[in-house]
Amino acid sequence: MKIATTIFILFLTINFLSCKGNAREWETTEKKIEISKTTKGTLPESIGIINDYGIVFTEPQRAELSKILYDYDIETTRQIVVVTIDSIKPYDNIHRYATDLGQNWGVGTAEKNNGLTIVLCKPCRQIGIATGYGTELVLTDEICKNVIEEKIIPEFKNDEFYLGIKKGVLALIEKWK
Repeated sequence: MKIATTIFILFLTINFLSCKGNAREWETTEKKIEISKTTKGTLPESIGIINDYGIVFTEPQRAELSKILYDYDIETTRQIVVVTIDSIKPYDNIHRYATDLGQNWGVGTAEKNNGLTIVLCKPCRQIGIATGYGTELVLTDEICKNVIEEKIIPEFKNDEFYLGIKKGVLALIEKWK
């Protein structure tokens, strides 16, 4: 079991260090249309601020996390969306998936571009955080990477996925002040 845990940690660390988690605006309208056509059939529809497609959380956990995120959104107009999924196919990069998902769903306000999308693919053993331009002015790639490594992964190692996400969300909120 320790070998499996070590391999899991190593895999997550390599994934996080090799990927950049910024949401970027597309340079041309043509690219937006092209990406939209490509992702339209592969990205799920948003069902709210918590999109637990991977069925990772219990109902009370979803309710608690929803309250945290809705209260934060009302207080600040900054929107954080949490998504759990079973696959990122046809993507091979969870950060790109999170970025496209956040842009496709319109996470955050358009004028401030202040959204943050957290995507967990438990079967893939990957997590990605994508930020809008307005968000990344405060929550840099380095900060997001540190939150993943210091708050989220330690809980994931103990199969505490909800606790990892909750601690990560609270840390990001704290750093976003």
